[in-house]
Amino acid sequence: MDRPATRQNLSAGLASVSVALILVALKLWAVVETRSLSIAASLADSSLDLLVSLGGLAAILYAARPPDEDHAFGHTSVEDLTALGQSTFILMSAALIAWNGFGRLFGPKSHDLAAQEGGIAVMLVSIVLTIGLVLWQRRVVRQTGSKVVAADSVHYIGDLIPNIGAIVSLWVSARYGLGQVDSIVAIAAAAVMAFGAIRIGRDAWNALMDRRADPALIDAIAAITRDCPGVRGFHDLKTRTSGSRVFVNLHIELDGDQPLREAHAISAALKRRIIETYPQTDVIIHKDVADEAEQPRS
Repeated sequence: MDRPATRQNLSAGLASVSVALILVALKLWAVVETRSLSIAASLADSSLDLLVSLGGLAAILYAARPPDEDHAFGHTSVEDLTALGQSTFILMSAALIAWNGFGRLFGPKSHDLAAQEGGIAVMLVSIVLTIGLVLWQRRVVRQTGSKVVAADSVHYIGDLIPNIGAIVSLWVSARYGLGQVDSIVAIAAAAVMAFGAIRIGRDAWNALMDRRADPALIDAIAAITRDCPGVRGFHDLKTRTSGSRVFVNLHIELDGDQPLREAHAISAALKRRIIETYPQTDVIIHKDVADEAEQPRS
């Protein structure tokens, strides 16, 4: 991965770890003061955020290593492995929160909340910090395509709903004395977390199974190839993803009578144009002789 992209990914990773540390400390205090299950759910989520953010930061550093003899295509698959691990941790957390939520909701003992105002203040700070982090992460993802940063961003976006829900439950408890709302919000938060985890895990699994890239990206590469001067046609356009990288394998059809130097220049120009348009791609182009009887381009 190029150095500017690595620096941006690292900045997103460090920001994620820093925000997670602050949120864990704030929510731990809020749980002790309020005894709110919805805040406890948010604390558990933030604690997992801290763990996966640390793992994500390590993955970003590892993925940035250049190809070597044992890893000729680089190390970006670690991003998919990390994202798959993130999804597993999130699912486990969601299941635990939902279990406790249902147990408290239908249990015989009522759970009254306390210090709601302090809890609300903590959750408002959490929302502001989370929004700021997500905005920065989304900017980095647009520029680098990092799956680790993207997965982290999806998770933090999911955190916004539980945080808002915790504020609602604390306000309702303080105003109307309805502590049951806290359990309902916690269960809803667990559902949101599970949905996000499944989506993250599915995307990571597809990448590890060498699924093709986004069809829109494939169509765009085909259009670039089709418009490249000197290319009479193309075939066997194949792609696969690995972390933030997209590997492209392409056969182009050229005039068999032209000098090898000209054929190489056409191929190099096409590769350069694809990479300039999509910096996250790794392109291999094979040159074939065009069939003179088939003039239409692919």
